[in-house]
This record gives sequence, structure tokens and C-alpha cells, in this order.
Amino acid sequence: MTHGRTNEVSMTPLPVPQELLDFIRSGTKFLVAGHKEIDGDCVGSQLALDSFLRRLGKISIPCSSGPFKRPEVIPYQNRFVSQLSPSDLAESRVIVTDCSMAERIGDLEEQIKGLPTAVIDHHASGNPFGQVIYIDPHAPSVTFMIQGIIESFGMKPTKEEAELLFFGLCTDTGFFRHLDDRGAEAFEYAARMIRSGANPKATFQAINGGKSLDSRILMGRILTRAESHFGGKLILSTETLEDTKQFGLQGRDSDSLYQLLQSVAGVEAVVLIRQETEDHCSVGLRSRHEVDVASIAARFGGGGHKQAAGLNVPGLIPEIREKLLQAFSQYFDEG
Repeated sequence: MTHGRTNEVSMTPLPVPQELLDFIRSGTKFLVAGHKEIDGDCVGSQLALDSFLRRLGKISIPCSSGPFKRPEVIPYQNRFVSQLSPSDLAESRVIVTDCSMAERIGDLEEQIKGLPTAVIDHHASGNPFGQVIYIDPHAPSVTFMIQGIIESFGMKPTKEEAELLFFGLCTDTGFFRHLDDRGAEAFEYAARMIRSGANPKATFQAINGGKSLDSRILMGRILTRAESHFGGKLILSTETLEDTKQFGLQGRDSDSLYQLLQSVAGVEAVVLIRQETEDHCSVGLRSRHEVDVASIAARFGGGGHKQAAGLNVPGLIPEIREKLLQAFSQYFDEG
């Protein structure tokens, strides 16, 4: 069953499918999984759903392949299981959040294969799997959708659930920076979370505070490599393997870097290429308005949202740089 795949632009949440509500009601034991390279929306949606399932009297096990790289999600790592035992798998159903491609689950994919599965996601790209599929590409976060599920049961989030839901919403909206004049519903949801105990000040500090000096130095280094293309409409920069060896994964602060580069006058898109290993790169793509970076990422096996996407690809920075510039040429003429 597929629900919610639409090309219409709307911030009005789609109704939670009855099939999903029945899937939850009729099950007694759940594995709550998410994507690898876990982020705040994935953590928030998994743990809030886990808590809610327990309130319904279900057995629930949050699981993740990790890794927990981002400073704001590291404190939650010990709440997840990475290896499932036979007893964990026995008679379990699976709910996958913030992910609609089985391969994005990482090492857990093989462990949960064959179990009854529901997918809850807001990414338009992907290859949905499972028996119950709830996808709303215009939801600002998956925690937004989880809140809708909780309220569909006639219940309100607990204080902890509200904090987790708000954490995910703020992560995926850039603390509401990415919302436009269609975002009223997200603020209404946020208001209900705050009434349930979410703290905007504490959430902002958790996401944006506590950065290391190394992260600021690394950001400066990447900024010095920034290149302007297509008359200033595209900015591309790189992070080398030597950078990672010197500063480590904890030195990364992609969100702040994208925010700085997108604030440059005339910029429509930003590309960050990282040399993760000797022969493999990751790429982050962001756009401000018209450029669909998810479609560009999909050409290389990646995915995401229209204005925020990513991919992992074999190769070295120079060759990947040229391929990406060619892909962006459909949107921009040299100025």
C-alpha cells in the first residue's frame, strides 16, 4: 500500500493511513529502525515512536546501524541496538522511519529482511519497500509525521516525546529557516510540542552549541577552498582526507557551513565534496529555490529532498567535481 506520493505543493499533512494505524494496533512487538549516517530527525522519530509504542503496551526495540557522527545525536547512541538477537527478531514487526530505501538501513537490512515492515518517510526520492508505506514528501520532518500518528490515536506526546519530536523538526527545517509561507502547519505542530514540554532554547543549544574549536578551524579551511561557478550561482568546496585525519569526524559542522555559503548573494546551490577514503567520496548538495538537488543526487545513486540531498560515490575529488559541474550545467549558464 502506498500513501502520500504527490507532486502538489502543500504543507497540510496528509492523513495517516488506516493501514498503518492497524499495523501498529495489531502488533505486539516492534523493531524501530532508521537510516545509516543517523541524524536528528531519524533519532527523534525513532525514539519518540519507540516511547509511544511502549505507552500502547507494545514491546519496542530502537535499532540503528549508525554511525553516530553528529555531536547532537551522540548522546542518544546508547539507546539503540546495532545487532539484533534471534529473540529480538522473533515475532517482530518493523517500522522504518526517515528512510524509504532498504539499502539505506545499512547492516540492519539483512537482519530484518522478511519481517512485516512499515515505512514512514518524507523523502520524495527512493524505492519504497514493505507492506505499509506512508510517504508525505511535503512533511517538514518525519517527527512531524510521528506526531500526527500519536495524535491519530487520540493521545498527546509526553514531555520526552515532545522534546524528541521538536528536535527532529528543528533539525530538518534548520530551526524553521527552510520554511516558507506554506509553513503554518509546522508552527502549529511545534506549538503543541512546546505545550507538551519541548524547550526551543534547549533544543537550539543542543543542535547548534557545544562545537569544538577544531570544527571552526576546519570550517575556515573549507571556506578558503570555495569556488564560484556559473556566474556565482553555484559554490563548490571540498574536504580532503587529510582534513578528516587531522580534525576527525567530530570536527565537521556541515549545517553551519551550508548556511554560511547559502548566505552569499546570488547563490542558488552549494556543493560540498568530502574524500572519505582513498577511493570514495561523500557529497552534500543544497539549494535555495529552484534547483532540484535530489534529482542530481539520484543520478549518482543518492537522494534526498529537492533542496537538500546527498550521495556516496567511488572516486577522487577532481573527477567527481567535474561530473557534478556537468550535472549542474542543466540549471545554469555560465555568467
